[in-house]
Amino acid sequence: MTADGKRHHVDIALSDEAIDWVVRLNSGRATQTDRQAFADWRLQSEQHERAAQEAETIWHGVGLAGDGLQKADRKAARSKATRRALLGGVLLVAAGLAIERSGFLGPGRLADHATGVGEQRLIVLPDGSSVFLNASAALAVDFTDAERRLTLLEGEAIFTVARDTARPLIVEASGGEARAIGTIFNVDIRPEEVVVTVLEGVVEIATQVGSVTARLDQRVRYAASSRPSAAETVDADVETAWRRGKLIFNRRPLGDVVAEIKRYRDGQIVIVNPRLRALEVTGVFDLADPETILRTIEETLPVHVTRLPFVTIIR
Repeated sequence: MTADGKRHHVDIALSDEAIDWVVRLNSGRATQTDRQAFADWRLQSEQHERAAQEAETIWHGVGLAGDGLQKADRKAARSKATRRALLGGVLLVAAGLAIERSGFLGPGRLADHATGVGEQRLIVLPDGSSVFLNASAALAVDFTDAERRLTLLEGEAIFTVARDTARPLIVEASGGEARAIGTIFNVDIRPEEVVVTVLEGVVEIATQVGSVTARLDQRVRYAASSRPSAAETVDADVETAWRRGKLIFNRRPLGDVVAEIKRYRDGQIVIVNPRLRALEVTGVFDLADPETILRTIEETLPVHVTRLPFVTIIR
């Protein structure tokens, strides 16, 4: 490695430490001992002080104009700009995490039923139907004499529908809906699409531009602005392994896998480079240990995982 390469590695390591310190000191739980320890840390070298100033400046949202650092070549400058954007994004996520978890933001504020991180719950509806909510899910209920309508606001759930030919049960999710008379099906809101998997009976899945029917061991994908996919054959038990305490991924995009992990683990997870979201993950994991999934990702994919108090960064 060149001298410049070593210097860049040290800069990134110090920046990570500086983020850690700034997040800790702004968490509301910092002690005077913590503040003194940070003061001692930044006195270790000029590089420590620069990393501290960078993290503090971005936290307060005023950028790094006029930071007085020596000008580097164009490549180093681009690297610095990328790093600066990363630090700013991470710190903003950390600052907003407590507000998000409080319930003042997000779909959960509109829900009749909701689950927290790592929590699963069975909901029995007035008609005898039931909903098994996965972790970090939110559901609104609107039953009338004409129809049984549910809205999955976020997350994932299995719907066991009591048969009623006069009032079909409709589950809305992200601009589409699944309609059933008496059946069992799973609805999963993922980052880029909604996936409906049928465990029993027949389900009609529709968006504004089309509809399709799915049966046992079939799934349909849709986005609000597009026609639902053709029904594809799957193993419904594998697709819904979460109800048995497992997650089974077969070449699932990293973006989807991260969204799954976040349902069972406190703290945010940020994928810095959007191109990494398409990397494929395969494996069987225990829901009781989501950290194992992160370790597997780090060991098997060309990514680096940085763990901070409130945020985990994948880059």
